[in-house]
Amino acid sequence: MSKVGQGSVMSKRKVSGVTAACLLAISGAATFFMSSVPGLSSAVAQEGGVLVQQVLVRGNQRIEADTVRSYLIVQPGSRVDQQSLDVALKTLFATGLFKDVNIFLNDNVVLVEVEENPIVNRVIFEGNQRTKEDKFNEEIQLAPRAVYTVAKVQSDVQRVIEVYRRSGRFAATVTPKTVQLPQNRVDVIFEIDEGPTTGVAKVNFSGNEIFSDQDLRDVVITAESRWYKFFESNDNYDPDRLEYDRELLRQHYTKLGYADFQVVAATAELTPDREDFFITFQVEEGPKYDFGKIDVKTTLSKVNENLLERTLPLRSGATFNSELIENAIESITYATGISGYAFVDVNPRLVRNEEAKTVDIIFEVNEGPRVYVERINIGGNTRTLDPVIRREINLVEGDAFNRVFVDRSERRVNGLGFFSDVSITELPGSAPDRTILDVQVEEQSTGSFSVGAGISSQDNFIANLSVSERNLLGRGQFLQLDLRASSRTQQATVRFREPYFLGRNLAAGFDLFSSSVDFEESGFVRDSLGAGLNVSFPISDSGRLGLNYTIRNDNLEISQLGTQTVSGNIDLSNQSNLETILLPNVTPDSITTDAFGQQIVRADFCDFVVNQLDSTCESRGEFLTSAIGYTLNYNKLNNPFLPSRGWRIGVSQAFSGLGGDVQNLKTTVQGAFYRPLPFDLVGAFKFDIGYVDGWGDDNIRISDRFFRGGASFRGFEVAGVGPRRVFQDGTAGAGRGRALGAKTYAIGSLETRLPLPIPDQFDIQTSLFTDFGTVGIIDEESKILNDDVANFVDFNGDGIFDEPIQDDLSIRASAGISIDWRSPFGPVRIDLAEVLVQEDYDQTEAFRFSAGGQF
Repeated sequence: MSKVGQGSVMSKRKVSGVTAACLLAISGAATFFMSSVPGLSSAVAQEGGVLVQQVLVRGNQRIEADTVRSYLIVQPGSRVDQQSLDVALKTLFATGLFKDVNIFLNDNVVLVEVEENPIVNRVIFEGNQRTKEDKFNEEIQLAPRAVYTVAKVQSDVQRVIEVYRRSGRFAATVTPKTVQLPQNRVDVIFEIDEGPTTGVAKVNFSGNEIFSDQDLRDVVITAESRWYKFFESNDNYDPDRLEYDRELLRQHYTKLGYADFQVVAATAELTPDREDFFITFQVEEGPKYDFGKIDVKTTLSKVNENLLERTLPLRSGATFNSELIENAIESITYATGISGYAFVDVNPRLVRNEEAKTVDIIFEVNEGPRVYVERINIGGNTRTLDPVIRREINLVEGDAFNRVFVDRSERRVNGLGFFSDVSITELPGSAPDRTILDVQVEEQSTGSFSVGAGISSQDNFIANLSVSERNLLGRGQFLQLDLRASSRTQQATVRFREPYFLGRNLAAGFDLFSSSVDFEESGFVRDSLGAGLNVSFPISDSGRLGLNYTIRNDNLEISQLGTQTVSGNIDLSNQSNLETILLPNVTPDSITTDAFGQQIVRADFCDFVVNQLDSTCESRGEFLTSAIGYTLNYNKLNNPFLPSRGWRIGVSQAFSGLGGDVQNLKTTVQGAFYRPLPFDLVGAFKFDIGYVDGWGDDNIRISDRFFRGGASFRGFEVAGVGPRRVFQDGTAGAGRGRALGAKTYAIGSLETRLPLPIPDQFDIQTSLFTDFGTVGIIDEESKILNDDVANFVDFNGDGIFDEPIQDDLSIRASAGISIDWRSPFGPVRIDLAEVLVQEDYDQTEAFRFSAGGQF
């Protein structure tokens, strides 16, 4: 008789080795069995072995006897020998269906006794408070109705522990238990002790001289654990994330000229209390290189090497940039594809000149093997529809395989923001020249609900509520409801975007909005209700063009009161007397008497005849705006949030007059240039230009003009710079006047981001700045008050009477320091500014503060 008991418990990594050992033991047991039964060993040893007449199976409950026999090479009519018995035992145990097997050979009858492994009834997890069961079920092998084995249990224990380790819980332990049930069934219970979260106490860098530790911490995605980082998910040790950080560091350095850069080691050391890790990246930066000679060599007969060189984004003498080399490979691939070569192999060969600190680049372009995409499989998308993913892939079935397109497709799918992980792998096709692309994604949450609050020197208290979904019904659509309120603004907006309208790479959407804004600096309140339609599409890798249409109804009311003293011998209770003194819109209810018996009239600012020619009063009423426009944006920044190199520029125009009451053309141009400076400084030049003008004899209403100041021109109050209505010195409002807005402005800024001698984990950025520019020009019809010297006023107390409408297109300038703090409660910004050049009627502010956040 031969008997093999239950195998040893094994880990996942040692399954194959332990299994081999078990099979060797089985073989030895079979040999021992045959040698211990009298006559059996000699019978089997006879030439041809023992002739088997019958194979019987006993002990099976769920598994049919014929199924057991099908696993055996020993069949009735065949001869059994030592080798066949050995194979039979190994085969039965290898199925994983049996806990024990006994084989008897008696009078040419082979009797196989089996003990089946139990069937899993349920898999239960106990003690998992931080991790959902779904996460475990994705990893483990055991499941209801699966065959239970000790090897699978131990393997699943390691898988569960690995899930916890990936979330930073290295002290987690898992104890498996089973509960026997009738009919050879078991419940498998994993008792889990999650243990404390193992965070990251510090991310250190060794060997870095060019960039500071804080600069490099901004490059990697592993973050340090801090009590106030409530929603940080990357502040734990993850070996896979550490490998990704190594690649991010390599890309960062090689894009800035350090071609020899390498991460020598990335180590993680557990603290003695086993609560945190110290992560250290040891780097070798190497010298900074420039591009040397750029050359293209090709064996393709239809391609001109000189023409290929002209398509390259590389130039000799420029700073070495690995990203530009990748872009050059793409450019060559496209250029050769246009010439009819779908399969090319572009190999950039780098030749370093260490003395001159240059790198010569030789692109070797040869025809590659022809491979076609047979099929594209998409998996893991439990919510997102297949077409949403497939449209981001630059290849379709039947296309020529192109590695550049595959890599770009992976970046595009990942860029959707719907998935936490995206991978595209190649699988063998049905023929050597066929390949299958397997796209695997892991869904992540795309909906958000946020409540925010803040304070600022402009709006005082600010509150907002926002509900949004970036992947509506799995179709990739965006829907948002945004509610905002402050002491001067109430706004509600609904936004919808379809990124692929009509199945094309054309984003389309609409906006519905309602707002009420108190422009207290100009003395009016504007209530707006409207809607907008928009479409946009890419015109290059870094450029996008958008078209839009907006229809908006504005109701502008004057929020400023005026006063006038009237002689006491006029009876103002009589409406006709009010009309006699040119106050036709004032009722007797608006009249009061002061301590000296003087009658004081308080009424709408524009009810007084002297003000009815004011441009603010001209803009009163309800107006419908129907406008069509476009926006053109280019972005070449190396980092969208904290750039240190590159540029961006945007141009927009809106033409009003397609029906409605408003006829004007508004143009704005904005841009910024960033460049690293010595001593870890970053310099920036920003500009903002705008111009609006009416057509068809339509003047520009005050609500359509530009108001600058505050955050847009630091050192000046909101709407504190530009055309202004001034009043007689000593009267109410004379010190501030009233902002009238401008038809044009041009503002520039020079900034330098400074390093601070404080710990990096405070997340505080400081920059020196100087703002300079001009704001001015309103329509001449809006300055009609200046035509009568009787309206002139001494607004600044210098004894000189000036025009009541001040509009001087002169240069203003300011300088100061800005402090930005990414606090636990949201962004905080402080501006300290000193005005260097101004006009007498401008309104200045030396301190500006704003803060807010989401919770």
